[in-house]
Amino acid sequence: MKASDRDLRGMKDDEFVDILEERRCSSDLGHAFRTFNPQPYKGGPPCSAADLNKALLDSHFLHRVVKEVAMETGSSQEKVMEEAGEILVEMSHNLHLPFIRLMGYTFSKVIKRLFTSIFVNMDGLNTLQQAVQENPVILMPNHRSYVDFLIISYILFTYDIPVPVIAAGVPLAEMKIVGEILRRSGAFFIRRSIGSDKLYWAVLSEYVRGIVRHGFAPVEFYVEGLRSRTLKSLTPKLGMMQMVLEPYFKGEVFDITLVPISISYDRVLEESLLARELLGVPKPKESTAGLLKASRVLQEDYGSMQVNFGQPLSVRKLCEGKINRSYYNLVPRDLPMKPSAEALACVSWLAHVVVGLQERGSLISPWSLMACLLIQEPTTVLAEQGLLWDDLTEKTLWLRKMVLDFGARLNWPGEAPNSAVMSSAISLHRSIVYLKAGRVYLTQEEVPLRRHRISPEEGVFRTAVPVLMLAAYRNQSLHALVRPAMLAMSICITRSTQRDELFRFFCFLQEVFANEFIFIPGNLSQDFEEACLCLNSCGAVYISEQEVRVSEQSSEVITFLQKLLQPFIDSYQLIFRCVCEEEQVQVFTEKQFLAAVRALALKLILSGELHTYETLSSDTQKNVLSALCRLEAVAKLRTSEINEFKVNKAAVRRITDALCGKIPPQMLQAPPDARL
Repeated sequence: MKASDRDLRGMKDDEFVDILEERRCSSDLGHAFRTFNPQPYKGGPPCSAADLNKALLDSHFLHRVVKEVAMETGSSQEKVMEEAGEILVEMSHNLHLPFIRLMGYTFSKVIKRLFTSIFVNMDGLNTLQQAVQENPVILMPNHRSYVDFLIISYILFTYDIPVPVIAAGVPLAEMKIVGEILRRSGAFFIRRSIGSDKLYWAVLSEYVRGIVRHGFAPVEFYVEGLRSRTLKSLTPKLGMMQMVLEPYFKGEVFDITLVPISISYDRVLEESLLARELLGVPKPKESTAGLLKASRVLQEDYGSMQVNFGQPLSVRKLCEGKINRSYYNLVPRDLPMKPSAEALACVSWLAHVVVGLQERGSLISPWSLMACLLIQEPTTVLAEQGLLWDDLTEKTLWLRKMVLDFGARLNWPGEAPNSAVMSSAISLHRSIVYLKAGRVYLTQEEVPLRRHRISPEEGVFRTAVPVLMLAAYRNQSLHALVRPAMLAMSICITRSTQRDELFRFFCFLQEVFANEFIFIPGNLSQDFEEACLCLNSCGAVYISEQEVRVSEQSSEVITFLQKLLQPFIDSYQLIFRCVCEEEQVQVFTEKQFLAAVRALALKLILSGELHTYETLSSDTQKNVLSALCRLEAVAKLRTSEINEFKVNKAAVRRITDALCGKIPPQMLQAPPDARL
């Protein structure tokens, strides 16, 4: 099925092709063993994995670090060098074409069972094919599912583009048989907790820089670091980003090309597991046995996947005027040195730009729009009374028009009636909601037969799982709605029409929610203008130089956007309250904090005072703690092995009052003697 058979709205002229169509009509074995003839990077001689490892162990940089570590630890240089070799063996890939073919054959079998279609934009793929020949290429997909890990390699193998080497977690390497297959398919493995291990950092950074310098293969890594359990973009992690950019900063390569990749799913394989992890259920350990047990997912339908290769970004052009590379050029390239503050700021900015482009390149599904509306209904209504199907259909079509006005990209099938598209979405997500007698109900797990009735707390947990799954799919649309939603919330809380007052509160919301949503540093004014234009495009506000006035027809838009953001406001307010409630508690650990918040949220949900189950999410709780640290209401103490936090309750109360509109945000600035 080609793009002409679907309504890929907002996708301009990009041609999306279903790559599974050919796989269903031809031999998977023939596909895996066909001639693979990629055009490699032209900037350097061919280099094997063994050559790459030898160059690392011979590098002056590593030998300098080995000497420093030996002096600091009192060990011999030979022993430290032996340890560096062991780290390299644990870490390095062994990319081997026969294993790529094996993975290609196996992956074809699996994805045809899981997905009805996988749409890929051919314009982006053709541009990438040219880019990999000209400069070292860094592939940067978002990370929502384990499927992300090999889908890019599979697509590049299919279209004769060099297969990437992929940064992966060490637990994957520990899987019997599977770990070695992944290593020979291009995975290199990184420990999750490196800390201050100087030798490990040196081996890893030199290994990554070596791949980039030699143009061995495109490097693929997740700038978010971890798989997102909420299906929202995560705040970028900067360690790997710094490593891949350093060859450019040091003048070892002329340019580096960054390729943002947006992977969108109709339905995510791990949806239920992710919700349970957010509620405190331990994540299952990666193992071959666990992978085999998970084979039951092959019996489910996960709809379609969309893979959008973004336009390649030149690091040289993006960094122009943002970084002075002479800082690196004044010292020998093999001398270990810390990046300058200017370089770190540039790396952070680039990482946020890439994540922002990932969001803008993602496709919003009909189900995600429906989830935005369903999550706004009281849980008791969805669980007991049900929501009228006709009302949901009408509101979804209204929301579709609005997000298109906002410039979002939709994946809305155009070959079927709208009601059929939405019915299909409900059927696909029957693990969350179901349709019965013209009403939509929340799906809850069946209670196993037992002697005793389930406790109220267990009942809350059973309801929270599908609600958090619903919230996750809503989150797939938030990047298109969050800025106008923050403006709508600013209008509602400040009750002002003055642009400067609304802008101040808008900036305050961005600061509070900086861990919830992705905002590019230095783009506050652009974000505010974008929000104004979005609300103006749908007729919700009138804009002048001094004012943003609400129109008479705006109530439906403003109310929807306010409700969209309300669960975050409610969760933050409740957690602020929790931090301030215990008068005697001034210092706490993260574990104590999470337990106290969960206990209070559970109590208030049972009493009917709290209506948002998202407060139970560990990700939300940790984001609030990060916000309090950033706003200087909580200080992180580093005097013990376990991270402890000291709270300034007066500062937390001021933030609470500002979020309620009781005081203007500019009054948050505490006098010096009141700071932690």
